[in-house]
Amino acid sequence: MVHHFNVAAFGRENEAELVDRLRGITFTMSFVAVQSEAIVGHVFFSPVEIAGECAADLLVLGLGPVAVLPTYQRQGIGSLLIRYGLAECDRLGGKAVVVLGDPAYYHRFGFTTAREKGLGCEYPVPDEAFMVLELANKALVGYIGVVKYRSEFNECE
Repeated sequence: MVHHFNVAAFGRENEAELVDRLRGITFTMSFVAVQSEAIVGHVFFSPVEIAGECAADLLVLGLGPVAVLPTYQRQGIGSLLIRYGLAECDRLGGKAVVVLGDPAYYHRFGFTTAREKGLGCEYPVPDEAFMVLELANKALVGYIGVVKYRSEFNECE
């Protein structure tokens, strides 16, 4: 059901296939928004690792994809899903969340440029587009490195 939703929301298979490949991996989280008994939004979180100076047990999650059906966009559904998902990540022991996206959008949730926290992205993206949110106070102090997404992200391009 979520597969078909992501295809409809994005108008292509890439994000739906990515979510399918990541499902069932430890520490993935998937949340949906439902209206009139139909899914209208979906957000997904998956574990990432930091290659560098970092504790092996530090749980950092990647946010994405976030999808809202076009007819339901600009109604706050994506924001509600992200806020709910971040709270659940925190509740379940996540220490930080990274995202690759529009800084103007993600700054409203408290994300800051990951470079400011000593983190880089494995993909060649502008520094301002790769952001992090510490869920635990000073969770990333003393850690530096490159954030590595799971290999499934490379299989769906």
